[in-house]
Amino acid sequence: MEQNGENHLKDPLLQADGGGSGASPAGASPRKERKTRKVMFNVRGISCASCAVSIETVVAGLKGVESVSVSPLQGQAVVQYRPEEADARTIKEAIEGLNFEVDELQEQEIAVCRLQIKGMACTSCSESVERALQMVPGVKKAAVGLALEEAKVHFDPNITSRDLIIEAIEDAGFGADLISSGDDVNKVHLKLEGVSSPEDIKLIQSRLESVEGVNNVECDTAGQTIIVAYDPDVTGPRLLIQCIQDAAQPPKYFNASLYSPPKQREAERHHEIRNYRNQFLWSCLFSVPVFMFSMVLPMISPFGDWLFYKVCNNMTIGMLLRWLLCSPVQFIIGWRFYVGAYHALKRGYSNMDVLVALGTNAAYFYSVYIVLKALTSESFEGQDFFETSAMLISFILLGKYLEVVAKGKTSDALSKLTELAPETACLLTLDKDGNAISETEISTQLLQRNDVIKIVPGEKVPVDGVVIKGQSHVNESMITGEARPIAKKPGDKVIGGTVNDNGCIIVKVTHVGSETALSQIVQLVEAAQLARAPVQKLADRISRFFVPTVVVAAFLTWLGWFVAGQFDIYPREWIPKAMDSFELALQFGISVLVVACPCALGLATPTAVMVATGKGASQGVLIKGGNALEKAHKVKAIIFDKTGTLTVGKPSVVQTKVFSKIPLLELCDLAAGAEANSEHPLSKAIVEYTKKLREQYGSHSDHIMESKDFEVHPGAGVSANVEGKLVLVGNKRLMQEFEVPISSEVEGHMSETEELARTCVLVAIDRTICGALSVSDPLKPEAGRAISYLSSMGISSIMVTGDNWATAKSIAKEVGIGTVFAEIDPVGKAEKIKDLQMKGLTVAMVGDGINDSPALAAADVGLAIGAGTDVAIEAADIVLMRSSLEDVITAIDLSRKTLSRIRLNYVWALGYNVLGMPVAAGVLFPFTGIRLPPWLAGACMAASSVSVVCSSLLLQLYKKPLHVEEVAAGPKNDPDLV
Repeated sequence: MEQNGENHLKDPLLQADGGGSGASPAGASPRKERKTRKVMFNVRGISCASCAVSIETVVAGLKGVESVSVSPLQGQAVVQYRPEEADARTIKEAIEGLNFEVDELQEQEIAVCRLQIKGMACTSCSESVERALQMVPGVKKAAVGLALEEAKVHFDPNITSRDLIIEAIEDAGFGADLISSGDDVNKVHLKLEGVSSPEDIKLIQSRLESVEGVNNVECDTAGQTIIVAYDPDVTGPRLLIQCIQDAAQPPKYFNASLYSPPKQREAERHHEIRNYRNQFLWSCLFSVPVFMFSMVLPMISPFGDWLFYKVCNNMTIGMLLRWLLCSPVQFIIGWRFYVGAYHALKRGYSNMDVLVALGTNAAYFYSVYIVLKALTSESFEGQDFFETSAMLISFILLGKYLEVVAKGKTSDALSKLTELAPETACLLTLDKDGNAISETEISTQLLQRNDVIKIVPGEKVPVDGVVIKGQSHVNESMITGEARPIAKKPGDKVIGGTVNDNGCIIVKVTHVGSETALSQIVQLVEAAQLARAPVQKLADRISRFFVPTVVVAAFLTWLGWFVAGQFDIYPREWIPKAMDSFELALQFGISVLVVACPCALGLATPTAVMVATGKGASQGVLIKGGNALEKAHKVKAIIFDKTGTLTVGKPSVVQTKVFSKIPLLELCDLAAGAEANSEHPLSKAIVEYTKKLREQYGSHSDHIMESKDFEVHPGAGVSANVEGKLVLVGNKRLMQEFEVPISSEVEGHMSETEELARTCVLVAIDRTICGALSVSDPLKPEAGRAISYLSSMGISSIMVTGDNWATAKSIAKEVGIGTVFAEIDPVGKAEKIKDLQMKGLTVAMVGDGINDSPALAAADVGLAIGAGTDVAIEAADIVLMRSSLEDVITAIDLSRKTLSRIRLNYVWALGYNVLGMPVAAGVLFPFTGIRLPPWLAGACMAASSVSVVCSSLLLQLYKKPLHVEEVAAGPKNDPDLV
């Protein structure tokens, strides 16, 4: 995928999207720092030393407080405390209890945790969880994903804790489990052996805590397991296991082995599916007989006579059996709806549970009234609705069961990515000369940075690394979507999870654990799935007012039919046998209440975003959130950088010209000396050409002249003092900046070079142009077809480059781009984007270099070539893992398909409501006799949610619109500084 030298071994392949704790400085051990925390308060009202003493006395008496210092003059209190026993809020409240005013905490730090939320049914539930979290003191930001069933919370650990956050969620009526926290970056789970007492575990814990690089140690005495959070730059799991072994004093013997905790999310999902299935089956066990006794058996002569046998007064056997069978469904199986409705109403909002509880209770308790009336009266005749209540709950449970099964499939693409890495790796032990002396097969989780591993043909690459020996082709399709194997040689990077095709390679490990490209891809996609797309705001707004509106509509439906029946506005024959006008009106009202539930509305957007981001990741397109996914479908203009984006990005010197008597080799040596410190592709081309030129002249030395006062001139070139001479290497603008005269001979040569679509790099020594190097950067094979395809999609392509006009126009003409802006500096690129945005266009920017990051940030949608720089990747909204331009089309097309699918989901979600509500309200009944019984309305409501999820799952069938077979695998594109 890209080449990389030793100086890049520790650079992450992908930058995570701001999901860390952000609190601790680089290299620090956050948990170690937090063993004792310091917090500072501004305290008003301290008038004398005795006030300070009273505050110190009270605070020092709090459990967990180690020291307290109060300054009466500054009005400040500084408290050192142990976070596991006390928190800043408790300390603050203790000071306020002495009638002092305490200001907000200073120097707040932010921690992050991810939680799995249980029991969310619709978008109202996710909003309720979000509101509950935002009300917790110390919570700065909270995002809740309905489809992902997760929450990501940013909070101040000085004020609150993860336990309090989970407590707030549970208080809102939902379950919560911790998935990860900000300090979970690198953790290893170990199972202890030979441990016989709690003292042994304490000994091991203290030994591990003393190891440099260990951030935190958590022990489970009962299970004899230990979790160690560590810094991979300093230590690793094998060293930790060795430390545990060394802690034992003979005759005792300690050992530790890797322990894989059960995957909680998968276990929870299977439990939820099993739970809904069992509840549905139990519900059917009671509901089907109720339905039979109510609808079927009364029509069959002998059974009907038996069911209508009167037990007491007018109460029949049928009534009694239906009551007895319906009650467990209503109050035991349906208890979940009561709990959900209670917590929702307690928080001042309404959700699906409220509607279901209202509908089923109305049917059930009216039926109980009918039974009791019949029991106490010899003349009363009425019809119960026990089958309505029981069947309604059964159908809703069936719908939820089908929904959770389907929702589990929306994250299939992501789960497949996480399973790509192999379980074992072949670790090599090297002697001092670098020769392998032994091979050991170990767990991939035990690999550490700088380990050397062997990968034979057909094996998966276990972690990220750099090839140090051997050559092969690696299939990176599972990461980048590129089906063609990529050639790998010493110095090239390999990515964990990819497959080594045909050669044996020796790889030095550079990234392990959560730092690998595979882990970061998963983190990016998970963050994207949690982010709420702007289009979802419409659903949120609708659902907020939907349930109260439905309740009002249901009441008005009942009232309208009841009043009409009481005043004989409609004929009496409209009323079915064994019913009266009140019962008919009640059935219409309950049907409206149930059919209009907005569950599907809340699933329309997040399920589509989940499937699309997972599918995009499997095809090498990383979309950083719903916002980027939505904006991309509106793109009408795309701005392309030239070097490394439209071109391969590995230019080479193809022609030289000397304008003075200086020897060519000396000219190139001076130019290479000036360019040696630059990361620009043109600079590397000049340095590489100089090395080859030396070989031609019989010199095999790789020594490059040392330079001083090196300076980069963005969009122009570089300047440096080499061997006491001022050397300028760059374009015409650089020469003008340094007032270097440009002769007509130089001007003519520049024109000839630029007409050939080559970049003319001038070399000036002591303000005199001594020569020129013509550099050519070949176009990517797919560039022309990609630009043509974008045009067919109604998107105009624009090229913006720091290169000269002639070269830029020549390249643009070759690929079919009509609008060109050349000789533009990094700030100018961003300005051009803003100019286009002022015209009302939605603009995308495709780039790869450091100088592209301002433009990527300024654009409505920034697309970073994955082989580019980390800065560009960080600034972009969408990361293209390969350097292929066909992925630009894939990103935009996938966005369009997803938004189209979301709109279709809204049709499915609202279609049932829009069509079902009038039918449920009885609009068709006067003309056709058609009405929607409440149990059938419940089936429609369940079907809407299942329809939406299944509709989103169809995005799994997405295929790239453009695929260029012969795509050259471009090397790493370095920052485009010229």
